[in-house]
Parts: sequence; structure tokens; C-alpha cells
Amino acid sequence: MKQVFQNMKTGTPELVEVPYPMSKDGELIIGASKSLISKGTEKMLTDFGKSNLIGKAIMYPDRVKSVISKIKTDGVLATYEAVTSVLNNPTKMGYCHVGKVLDNGNTSYSIGDRVVSNASHGDVARVPMNLTAKIPDNVDDDEAAFTVLGAIALQGIRLISPTIGETVVVTGLGLIGLLAVQILKANGCRVIGI
Repeated sequence: MKQVFQNMKTGTPELVEVPYPMSKDGELIIGASKSLISKGTEKMLTDFGKSNLIGKAIMYPDRVKSVISKIKTDGVLATYEAVTSVLNNPTKMGYCHVGKVLDNGNTSYSIGDRVVSNASHGDVARVPMNLTAKIPDNVDDDEAAFTVLGAIALQGIRLISPTIGETVVVTGLGLIGLLAVQILKANGCRVIGI
């Protein structure tokens, strides 16, 4: 089966042949029908991969602090090897996956159920049951692919606990920001998007 990985050293996405996932209790094996590309997240990963070490440090200053702390405890050579190891390991891309259950992992799902999950781009994925949701019959796969992004937007809204009539500023109108605007408006908030 094929899966999309991001080379963190060069920024190049790669389609890689990987082994079929093994069945595991509490986890579903899902055959993909749709996978949504979140341009903001995936472009950020590509830009990160293409940048040099200084560029990577500027993008993630909090990780620089971790590296400095590691240098103090483990030394320069061990820290360099650890950072190089992380950058040499490809990262799975994607987190909006729709498909049918191929193996239910002894859960309440049935083989053939349509589900959405936070699995990465690939033909088949193994996902813990708590990171999946059954898709209602009146929702098509294209619509269902936005579920994870909607959940991210909703979580941000829950954290600020807006009230009806309150004005909320949404900074960044990518996919998640646009979904947040719609959720806020549906809940009676005045929204300013920038």
C-alpha cells in the first residue's frame, strides 16, 4: 500500500510503499476513499523541510530552547545526532481521512462502515477507535473529509467560550479559520476575519 511522507530535510513529499497495517484490538483498519489536503499545514511542513537549520530554528523557536537544554545535559555531539535523526526520518502527511472499515479491531464498528479519522494520506490506515467517527448516511465522503478540520476549529472556539452577540476576531482565514467563522456565526457571534 502507498502512503505520503514528508522529507523533513528537503521538504519533498514522497509517495512510499509501506507494509499493510496489522490488526490490533481497539483500532480500525480503514481503506481510504478520500483524504483532504490542508494547504496551510502541509505547506508549512514543506516550507519547514526546504529551509536550512537557521530557517527551521526561526520557524520553531520553542524547539531551539529544547535543543539548547539538550546540549547542556547531553552534549553537542549527542544533540546534533538526535536532531539529525529527527530530520532524517520522514513524517506522515495529512490528518483528514475518510474510508470504509476493513477490520474493526473488535470494536463496535462493523466491516464496511463509512468512517472519518485523523489518519494520514494513504491507501489504508490503522487508527484508534477514539479518533474515528461513523459518517451518517446523509453526508457524502467529500463533506465528511472536513470533519477533523471542523473539530479543530470547534475546539478553538470552545477554549475561548464566546457568548451570543460577542465579537470574535479570527486571525488567519485558511480552511480552519473559515470553518471557525461559520461556527461562530451559527452561534450568534459577530465575527471579524483577518
